[in-house]
Amino acid sequence: MILTLTLNPAVDASTTIDRLVPEHKLRCETARYDPGGGGINVSKALLRLGAKSRAVFPAGGATGQWLEQLVAEQGIDYRAIPMAGWTRQSFVVLETSTGQQFRFGLPGPTWSAAEGEQMLNSLRDFSEPIDYLVVSGSLPPGLPPDYYAAIAQLAKERDIRLVLDTSGEPLKRAIREGAFLLKPNLGELASLVGVEKLELEEVEEAARSVIQQGGCEIMAVSLGPAGALLVTKENHKEHRRRSFRVPAPTVKKQTTVGAGDSMVGGMVFALSQGHSYEEMLRLGVACGTAATMNPGTELFHKDDVERLLRWIRQ
Repeated sequence: MILTLTLNPAVDASTTIDRLVPEHKLRCETARYDPGGGGINVSKALLRLGAKSRAVFPAGGATGQWLEQLVAEQGIDYRAIPMAGWTRQSFVVLETSTGQQFRFGLPGPTWSAAEGEQMLNSLRDFSEPIDYLVVSGSLPPGLPPDYYAAIAQLAKERDIRLVLDTSGEPLKRAIREGAFLLKPNLGELASLVGVEKLELEEVEEAARSVIQQGGCEIMAVSLGPAGALLVTKENHKEHRRRSFRVPAPTVKKQTTVGAGDSMVGGMVFALSQGHSYEEMLRLGVACGTAATMNPGTELFHKDDVERLLRWIRQ
């Protein structure tokens, strides 16, 4: 089973407007509403590729009920953990006159210690075998920075392959316990190795230093328009090459919302189907790139993924 975990989910609204003008009442187009947050987006991506997963997330208040409804409408199997605070909302506004996109994220509710423990217990209580646990997104207010480390320890104890996509201090603490797959971008990797900036030619060495310290088995570094780089530990039993790079196809970009989550979804799908790590990275880049082609919070269309994947394989 593939389990996704989103600790700071949101009801995502996206709309368009001709131009943003201060101190004016602005008339937007009809909004689109989607269930959002890192793990939920990964579950959406997996479903579009043909794989089932179970999404675990907190839900509170009327917005939490709305989030559950939106997740159910997507056809995603889920377990919502009740909490006192209302689930947050986020907004994406596309200014059509300039093509600029504005993203507004409201803070999530503050968790109590009891709610944090309840979430950990819900993960411990899963009786079904879990092959992959995908933990994606930021920590909400109230949870300690070592919370993801506690989840990483749980995954290690149960021999679950942990896929981790987060940043900052929570990521630094989590990799002390180790993960199976990390997907940092350039800035996140630079922070992990304690430098301000990484040049492209420095990425492999930086990734390998994290791997050698036990931070993960494999790392897929998102390079933005330059694609992605896969790095594994030396003499990995499933991947003998030291590194593998996939270029990103050139497309007309409409958004970056959900691109990283789509990439993770593509990679986890490939892993669940027994594909090679090279094919895993190819599909991840195809999904991430395809997600940039659609407005708002829509993620990708499968036919776009298949077309881009053919180009990448050439």
